[in-house]
Amino acid sequence: MNHVITTTDLTMRFRGCDALLGVDLNVEPGTVFALLGENGAGKTTMIRILTGFQKPTSGSASVCDIDPMRDPLGVRRRVGYVSDAPALYDWMTVGEIGWFAASFYGGNFHPAYGEAIRRYEIPEDRKIRNLSKGQRAKVALSLSLAHDPELLILDEPTSGLDPMVRRDFLESMIDRAAAGRTVFLSSHQISEVERVADTIAILHQGKLRLCCPLVELKDSIIELTVNLDDPLIALPKLPDSTETLCEETYGRQRRLVIRDFSSDMHSLFTSREGVVGTSERALPLEEIFIAYTKGSLGPGRPRENPSEIVEEDAKVTSGSQA
Repeated sequence: MNHVITTTDLTMRFRGCDALLGVDLNVEPGTVFALLGENGAGKTTMIRILTGFQKPTSGSASVCDIDPMRDPLGVRRRVGYVSDAPALYDWMTVGEIGWFAASFYGGNFHPAYGEAIRRYEIPEDRKIRNLSKGQRAKVALSLSLAHDPELLILDEPTSGLDPMVRRDFLESMIDRAAAGRTVFLSSHQISEVERVADTIAILHQGKLRLCCPLVELKDSIIELTVNLDDPLIALPKLPDSTETLCEETYGRQRRLVIRDFSSDMHSLFTSREGVVGTSERALPLEEIFIAYTKGSLGPGRPRENPSEIVEEDAKVTSGSQA
């Protein structure tokens, strides 16, 4: 089965800013795919390229087997899109904007739209300008889904919504994927994403840091806490098959976030002179995200000594002052 979205070495450079740097991405059909990143990480730029509104500097993209640069209208006919601030005509009523949008799609669009807004209990005769933010989001979602798109793209769709509206919004995405459609969700509301996503990708400073199923990701990462006699004790080298995402020292405790750490590696620490004991715990997605966006220390081992952190910070400070 073909991927719903594919990008190959996708790069977007603006003057003074590299928004995307060689992003390779594949989105499976019938899934909720979540693209995570801080504000400014490149998420919206990615969506603009996928929907044909932005031409990349280099690389390629395919959406529903269509090149968005060659046939942007073809992509938009098969995709639904909801942003954090939907652009709706304020002077129209809820019913009128449905008739307006139906002129672009025809078919069953208007009956499907009418059914959606009735389910959301939004009066058809109410002006768009008089709707709450949650109601506007529901109208935008109804418009984006009325033509039953193969792919629904959501760019920070729950920003500013109350908890009840957010829950209903996200639960509808699960139903969408269960029906065989695909949802591409861009967000930095990580706790919400964790409830609905099948696959997680993390975009940081324009680079794709990871892309894998959520269950696999959470199973592969642990936080290891090492209790020490002396906070300056150097920790042992881990196998290259592991990746240390971050390391922090709190008094006589060293906290490591490690990917692909196995239970037989505990002996590397417990046999080390000066190590009092170790403990580990699974991490929620939010803490995994923070560990990745802090920057990986690479395969194998953490820093040799926490004093190196101080030395590195001093170099950065002196360099910025120069």
